[in-house]
Amino acid sequence: MKVYTGENVRNVALVGHGHAGKTSLVSAMLYTAGATQRQGRVDDGSATTDYDEEEISRKMSISTGLSYAEWGQTKINLLDTPGFNMFVHEAKMVLPVVDAALVVVDGVAGVEVVTQRVWNYCDEFNTPRVIVASRMDRERADAERVLESLTNAFGRNVIPLELPIGKEKNLSGVVDLVNMKAYTYELGGNGKGKEGEIPANMKEAAQAAHERLVELVAEGDDALMEEFFDKGTIPEEHLVPALHNAIREDKIFPVLFASGLGNVSTDRLMDFIVEFTPAATEHESIRGEVTSGNGEPPARKESDTEPTSLYVFKTVSDPFAGRISYFKVFSGVLKNDATVTNFSRGSQEKLAHISVMQGKTAVPVNELHAGDIGAVAKLKDTLTGDTLGDKSAPIQYPHVKLPEPAITFAIEPKSRADEDKLGPGIHKMLEEDAMLRFFRDSQTREFLIAGTGQQHIEVVVAKLKKRYHTEVVLKAPKVPYRETIRGRADVQGRHKKQTGGHGQYGDCKIKMEPLPRGSEFEFVNDIFGGAIPKNYIPAIEKGIKDAASRGYLAGFPMVDFKVVLYDGSYHDVDSNDMSFQMAGRIAFRKAMEQAKPTILEPVMHVEITVPDEFAGSIMGDLNARRGRIQGMDNKGGNTVVKAEVPMSEMLTYGVDLTAMTQGRGSFNMEMHHYDVVPGQLQEKIIEKAKAARGEVKEEEE
Repeated sequence: MKVYTGENVRNVALVGHGHAGKTSLVSAMLYTAGATQRQGRVDDGSATTDYDEEEISRKMSISTGLSYAEWGQTKINLLDTPGFNMFVHEAKMVLPVVDAALVVVDGVAGVEVVTQRVWNYCDEFNTPRVIVASRMDRERADAERVLESLTNAFGRNVIPLELPIGKEKNLSGVVDLVNMKAYTYELGGNGKGKEGEIPANMKEAAQAAHERLVELVAEGDDALMEEFFDKGTIPEEHLVPALHNAIREDKIFPVLFASGLGNVSTDRLMDFIVEFTPAATEHESIRGEVTSGNGEPPARKESDTEPTSLYVFKTVSDPFAGRISYFKVFSGVLKNDATVTNFSRGSQEKLAHISVMQGKTAVPVNELHAGDIGAVAKLKDTLTGDTLGDKSAPIQYPHVKLPEPAITFAIEPKSRADEDKLGPGIHKMLEEDAMLRFFRDSQTREFLIAGTGQQHIEVVVAKLKKRYHTEVVLKAPKVPYRETIRGRADVQGRHKKQTGGHGQYGDCKIKMEPLPRGSEFEFVNDIFGGAIPKNYIPAIEKGIKDAASRGYLAGFPMVDFKVVLYDGSYHDVDSNDMSFQMAGRIAFRKAMEQAKPTILEPVMHVEITVPDEFAGSIMGDLNARRGRIQGMDNKGGNTVVKAEVPMSEMLTYGVDLTAMTQGRGSFNMEMHHYDVVPGQLQEKIIEKAKAARGEVKEEEE
């Protein structure tokens, strides 16, 4: 394969809502560029970037797919990202390595929930954006309505650079508003348009749109504005570089029209990417993170002359090839069989057989220049987010910050054989999925798996079965309740037992009182005059802690209380550590009878993003779940509701939200604080806990 330098490389991520046509658009571009012999389709599982078994069976992108098209003298790296709520974090993870984002919107639906979210991600990384209204050959696709939706959501800097010729099934091409030419296509053809004159019935509209475009481009440039007022227009040789700069600086967001399935205007889209999106070498220097000291963080220009550095933005666990690391060369020239240092982990890695990815096919290359994207298999220690490079010039590129997972399930292997395979399988899944968590709850002793939503976890379970032949059962996790006290107590705990030889004797007097939330446990030794020898004090504390860990009302750990040990007695012969531990336990149980015990439940901070029309029903539903609304924000046609809701009411929220919003809502939540459970619910929790303990006893018998 030909070697490309940075100025001839364009890295573009396709982002947007699910089913907007991103994968079809990539397939059409690859076919038009001659990278594939036939145009891949999502429906029959032949799309280049949706090759995973789960993606084919579900007809949706689950993780980012990489491909490339050679167009003229330029290599375009295409990163096809998922558009469904539960997998959209994949889009965020690739934005640091691309030069522009193609924000793909559906020709019928316009701006949708995830469109807004990926737009915000692009804001976060200052990524230049080009909007592609795709699927324009669909029934009810409407250019004017799409433009109105885009302008309402993203402001007046959204401007069409093309107008579609024909509507719906009669879509036949586009008018280019820069060079004022028309390009016509055959639906389902080879994607290469015929240049011609603008249709007579569109000349007036095209001229008006051209003038609006020229005016917007000239706005930020005094020389162009002067030329515009003098001549009434800007010649193409001045307009093209001005437009390139305006796009790079996020001053305008151009809108193009296309159809992936119909393969209309994909050649114009690639021409546009080459001419108007920034080359890798046009970026400012990329700053690393400061790992130690207070010095200035190191920086790299995307240039071949700088020391070699690369950033791993994605890891794929392949059953045959092993771990494949996708990376961007941020600086220097990376040659095959190079040995580099992993600055994140302090180890050496040999990059044997570097390649570029065309979907699942690795195409070997001898070298990659600054700005290009590649892949390598079987690195020892390297994972997503790691920076590798020349040992003499260390740098650590910033990690992408992702939200915490929104939903948790208890996971159990189906059989003993599955139990043995679960660990290695889950470990490989964790390597490739940055939003997956797997951990053991120390209180409930369950193994838990956490992800962005139910569908995310279902995909993980399906992959475990297909790839690693491991079958598991998912259950709703147990809610980690706690117990605490609301009153005070002053009690004596005495343990006295006489046997044949030495007896057992321990006696302590304690005061118990509540502490503020989050204080856990405080033990104060207030013994004077040696009523209890010092060496027995820790045993009393241990006895109280042990009893507190088993709870009093329903077996949940006791928290947020203080114990003051103020008196007691001992026996020279019969006292020992065990006796005082027992005295501590007895004192704890007696104190609980007086101290008004109660149950606490975890309360989550929840942020829910839904289209405005669903805001009312979401608020009503949250109230029914004992939620407290903390605030609301409006963002481009979407409402963000912030609330505090008990965890027990949120265990199935992902499924319920999908049903309430036709799949257009998303949410994330994190643990916020513990609060007292209402009385009538406490009784149910205690009954359930007693029943569970009864079952355990029966099993033991």
